[in-house]
Formats: sequence, C-alpha cells, structure tokens
Amino acid sequence: MSGLIGKKVGMTSIFDENGKNLPCTVIQAGPCIVTQVRTEEVDGYNALQLGFDDKAEKRANKAEMGHSKKAGTSPKKKVVEFKEFEAEYKLGDTIGVDIFVEGEFVDVVGISKGKGFQGVVKRHGFAGVGQSTHGQHNRLRAPGSIGAGSDPSRVFKGMRMAGRMGGGRVTVQNLRVLKVVPEKNLIVVKGCVPGHKNAYITIEK
Repeated sequence: MSGLIGKKVGMTSIFDENGKNLPCTVIQAGPCIVTQVRTEEVDGYNALQLGFDDKAEKRANKAEMGHSKKAGTSPKKKVVEFKEFEAEYKLGDTIGVDIFVEGEFVDVVGISKGKGFQGVVKRHGFAGVGQSTHGQHNRLRAPGSIGAGSDPSRVFKGMRMAGRMGGGRVTVQNLRVLKVVPEKNLIVVKGCVPGHKNAYITIEK
C-alpha cells in the first residue's frame, strides 16, 4: 500500500462545508526519500523503503552512511518499508504529501503514549467493586476476584490485571483526509492518531 512517514504536529478543529466542527490532527507527512527498492528477484518481495527526517552525520554509523550514499541523500532518523506501492519510483526519488487527496481514507500507525503502571479501572475500564458506603473501605477501584481457589487453583493466562499501560504499536483505521497542504507538507486527518507531539507515524492508503 502507498504511504508516507510523518510527524504528529498536534490537534485542532476545523469547520466543514455544513458548519460542523470536526476534531482533527495535523501531520507533517514527508517529503520522504526512496532509500531502497526491494524487488521480487533479489529480495523475494516488492517494496519501497522510505527515509524521513535528516540525521546528523556524526550520529550515523558506517552502515547508515553507506546505505544513504547509494540513494544520494543524507542519513535518516526514521526508515520504513511500504509493500506494494501503487506508483513506480527509483532510488533517490522524493515522495511528497501530494500522493494523498482530500476525502480519501487512510490508516495511521504509531506508538501510543506510555502511561506507566496503571490499575484495572484506567487500564481495562473496570467499574470497581462494591459501593463506597455500607462499611466498605479501600476496595472501590479493586479488580475483585481473579479466579477460583480449589479448582483450577491458578490464575488463567490473559487475566486482566494492573500493569504497564500504553507505549505499544497502535493502528487507527479509516481516518478521512480533510485537507492536504503540499507547499507545507501537511495533511489534516479527522480524529486522533496515536503518539505524543513530534512522534513519528506512518500514514497508509
């Protein structure tokens, strides 16, 4: 699928033609450089490897320097492969945000914000146990029973419990493209996307 690497700028809202206020996310998408072309004959599959956001040469190792030199570009901070790209591109070509059109739908992939260690109410949406009165104390946000005692005498795998939350790969599907601004490499999609501000994300058609 065709796509681009981008960086989350932040959220705002815009009005559509019917006067409805739509929440949206602004993404700086590209320009991306084709750093490698995967082919069926050499690699066993067809794909384009894109690089985004220049990296200082003193921060790059020799392998990264050699890889980027083949494409005639500087080392990149973020490199992602896109399989079955719709258009044909050569090594070193630049791909911009103009591959997207207003009104189409895209999938956005990113790393969600890390929330640290959280309880079951925040992490899994539990309602909590019991009431806050009738002599009850310190059980309001507790998980309750996690299994029977004598049989099976263990806690089943996958039991929803407290633990680290967030910081994982998240895909948000079918976000409508509200606006494309090619001169500023910006794309505006309806709704929210995973990650903090300035987080790297990939946008797929």
